[in-house]
Amino acid sequence: MQTQLADFIRETPDGREADAILRACVHCGFCTATCPTYQLLGDELDGPRGRIYLIKQVLEGVAPTDHTRTHLDRCLTCRSCETTCPSGVRYGHLVDIGRAVVEQQAPRPPQARAARWLLRKGLLSGPLFRLALHTGRALSPLLPPGIRRKLPEVRRAGAWPAPRHPTKMIALDACVQSAIAPDIDAALARVLDRIGISLIHVPAAGCCGAVSYHLSAQDEALDIVRRNIDTWWPHLDRDAAAVVVSASGCGVMVKDYGYLLRNDPAYAEKAARISELARDPVEIIGAEWKRLAPLVMMDRGALRVAFHSPCTLQHGQKLSGRVEEILSAIGLELTPVPDPHLCCGSAGTYSILQPNLAQPLRDNKVAALESGKPETIATANIGCLTHIAGGTRLPVRHWIELLDARLREDRRREYRPMSG
Repeated sequence: MQTQLADFIRETPDGREADAILRACVHCGFCTATCPTYQLLGDELDGPRGRIYLIKQVLEGVAPTDHTRTHLDRCLTCRSCETTCPSGVRYGHLVDIGRAVVEQQAPRPPQARAARWLLRKGLLSGPLFRLALHTGRALSPLLPPGIRRKLPEVRRAGAWPAPRHPTKMIALDACVQSAIAPDIDAALARVLDRIGISLIHVPAAGCCGAVSYHLSAQDEALDIVRRNIDTWWPHLDRDAAAVVVSASGCGVMVKDYGYLLRNDPAYAEKAARISELARDPVEIIGAEWKRLAPLVMMDRGALRVAFHSPCTLQHGQKLSGRVEEILSAIGLELTPVPDPHLCCGSAGTYSILQPNLAQPLRDNKVAALESGKPETIATANIGCLTHIAGGTRLPVRHWIELLDARLREDRRREYRPMSG
C-alpha cells in the first residue's frame, strides 16, 4: 500500500511505525473472513481492511469525523486478523496509533469523555472497584435480572504457599482479577509451588496499563508501565526469574512493554528486558510438565471441558493449542468448539462500551462452547471468564484452577525437587 503521510506525523516514531505497517498491507481481504465485527455487521468499514483505509486517510491529513471514530471504536482489537494475514500486518499497533490521532483531532463530547474517565478510574482503583462489587452483590436481589447476571460470584482465594524455593517469580496483581477472582493466582501459586517455583507478590505494582492504553489515555498508561518496571526491577535484578501473568489480556500488555517504551531512553532497555521475562502460565507449566505429571490424579474421571482460548492468548501471544495439550494430559475430555478463533466480545472494556455488539458475540461464543455438551467451561483471561459466565449456567473457570484441583486431590504428596 502506497502512503503519503501528512507532515504532522510523518517524521514521528508513530508515523514511521504506521507507514511501515500500512506499506505491508496488500489489500488481499483475508482478514475480513476472521473479523468478528465484519461477520456481524457485514460492513467493509467494520473489518480490518476498511479500518486500515480509514486510518490511512487520517494519517494522510483527512480530518476524522464521528463516523471515523465509530468504526474504530467497534474494533475489538482481537488481532484475529493478524493471525490470518499472509503479509504480517501489525494491525493491533496500527489501530492504537490511529485511535490516538482521531482522539486528538476529533475529541469526544464531554459526556463521553467523562464516562471513559470514570470507567478508567473505577477499574484502576482497587478499593473503589471492590466497594462497587460488594455493593452490587449486597443489592443484587433488587437489581434487574440482566444486571444481576453480570455480577460475578464470590470466590475465595484459598492458601497461597509461603516462598520456600530458590526459584521465584513475580505475580502481576491485576486490578480487576484480584478483586473478582483472587482464587486464580492462588491456584497458580499452588501449582508452581509443586514444581519448585515460589510465586511472590510485589505490592507496589498494580494494573498492567492496558485499560488506560486502550481507553485513549496513553500517557497515563505509560506512567503505569514505568511504575511497574521500577517496582519489579530490583526483584528481577536480584532473585526473581520472571513475571507471570495469569490473565492473558494483561500478558499481552506486559509483553508489549518493550515496544511501548522503545523510544524512552531511560526505560527502553529495562522495558525490553521485562517483555523478555514476561510469561503466561502455560509457558512455564508446559516447560515443567514432566515434574507435574506424576502428581496428577488421573482416576477422577474425564470431566468434559470446553476451552475458550482468549484472543489475547491465541492471537496476541501466539500460544494457541498449548493449554489444550495440558488439559488433555491431565485426563480432561475436551469437547469440540466451532470457530474457536472468534472473540467472545469481552475485549477489556468493550463489553461495557459496546454492549450491542458484545452481547451477540458472547451469545454466539456460548452456543459454540455449549454445543459439545461440556460440564464446565475453561478459559485463560478474567475478562472472557466473567463475560462468558454472564451468558451460561455452566461453571466457568480459569484453566489453572482445573489443574490445581487435580493436583490438590492427592494431599499426601509433597513436592520434592527432581535431580537434574
